Amino acid sequence: MNVPKPITSLQNDRIKAIRALEMRKERRETGLFVAEGAAILITAREHGALPQTLLYRAGGAETGAQQAIVAAALAAGAEVLEVTEAILAKLAAKDNPQSMLGVFRQRWSEPPAPKRLPGDAAWIALEEVRDPGNLGTIIRTAHAVGAGGLILVGKCCDPYARECVRATMGSIFAVPLVRMTGPAFLSWRQDWPGDVVGTHLESRQDFRRAAYRGPVLLLMGSEGPGLSEDLARICSRLVRIPMMPGIDSLNLAVATALALYQIRGASLKV
Repeated sequence: MNVPKPITSLQNDRIKAIRALEMRKERRETGLFVAEGAAILITAREHGALPQTLLYRAGGAETGAQQAIVAAALAAGAEVLEVTEAILAKLAAKDNPQSMLGVFRQRWSEPPAPKRLPGDAAWIALEEVRDPGNLGTIIRTAHAVGAGGLILVGKCCDPYARECVRATMGSIFAVPLVRMTGPAFLSWRQDWPGDVVGTHLESRQDFRRAAYRGPVLLLMGSEGPGLSEDLARICSRLVRIPMMPGIDSLNLAVATALALYQIRGASLKV
C-alpha cells in the first residue's frame, strides 16, 4: 500500500524539482504546474483531476477534507510527501502559505467544432492577455457563467503560472483551455455560426442593448492596446461599455465579466 514519504531536507531532489515549476520554461518542458491549498485541491478532485504529487505539512492534514485529499491521492498511486513547515514555506506563496499543495499535469483542449455548438453556448477568446491575475479572474468568471471554454490567441501569459492558478480559485480544473496562433484562430473563426463580439471604444452600440445571436464568441483584446485591427475586423458585432467622461478603459477582467453576464443573460442556468 502506498504511504506518505517524509521529507525534511530543502536540498531533496524532489523538492528542488517542484520549486523549479515556478519558472515558465520548466512548466512548459514538463507539462506540470503547482496548485496550492485544500480548497483548490478539493475543486480539482471534483473535476476529476488528481495530483501526481501531493505535499502536506507534517501534522497538517487535520480536517476531514484534508484527510480525504491525502487518502484519495494515496489510493490513486500518487506520490505523497509529508514535509516540514520550512519546506512548504519555500514552495508555497509567501503572502499566504498553505498547508498542502499538489503538482498536476496541465490540461489543454482542442478548439471546439463551431457548427456543433448549441445555440446558447458562449466561448471567450483572449488576444495576447499579459496579466496572470486578470487571466485567472476571467477563467473564474467563465466557470461562473457556464461558458464553454477559453481560447488564448497569440502570445499570452501562462494560465498555469502560480498567480493565475490562485486567482482561478480552482476553476482552472473546470474550464477548457485552448491555445491558438493568430492565423489559426482567424481560420477557425470562419466557421463560427453565431455572433463574434468584440468590445471597442469606437463602437456606438451599447453592450446592454445588443441582441446577440448565439452561439456567441466574446473576443477581448490585451490590457492597454485592446483588440488588434485584424481581430476587430473579424467581429460580426462591436459593442462598447459606457463610461463616464475622462475614463477610456476598464480592467480587462472586469470588462470581460460585464460582457459575459450580459451575453449569457437568460441562457444562464443556476
